[in-house]
Amino acid sequence: MAEHDPDQPSLDLPTGGRFADRQHRFPIRVYFEDTDLSGMVYHANYLRFMERARSDMLRLVGVDQRGAHDAGEGAYAITELTIRYKAPAKLDDALVVVSSVIRVRAASVDIQQRVMRGAEILTIAEVTAALVAASGRPRRQPKHWVEAFERLVRQEIEGK
Repeated sequence: MAEHDPDQPSLDLPTGGRFADRQHRFPIRVYFEDTDLSGMVYHANYLRFMERARSDMLRLVGVDQRGAHDAGEGAYAITELTIRYKAPAKLDDALVVVSSVIRVRAASVDIQQRVMRGAEILTIAEVTAALVAASGRPRRQPKHWVEAFERLVRQEIEGK
């Protein structure tokens, strides 16, 4: 049996996203279950695509959502969402969800997300995720989470 090359993704692990500069890029394939009777992606499924991409982005910057929840430190809740649908995705389309942190506050983070087919924007959204305690009340994000998000925001400013 051949030894696993660490530079090659394992075929046994799910495909994840990656960062290109400050933008997180998460690949999605449109399957039959994602479409409605017309053969286009059902509107609510774009939210699922974005949720997967956000979760992957958070994991890659060092935010351990499961660990925080299990330790009783809270969990993220979506407190605001604005979405605009521009063009439909269809069965078997290869899409990329592009996520960018645009603002960080003590208890929340604002993220812009675009669902792309090549260079075409299909859907664009702005999402606010707030860290909340088990009681449902907002709480401060851990310092290292805030610092990771701020690095992504600064990278955008320095890159302009």
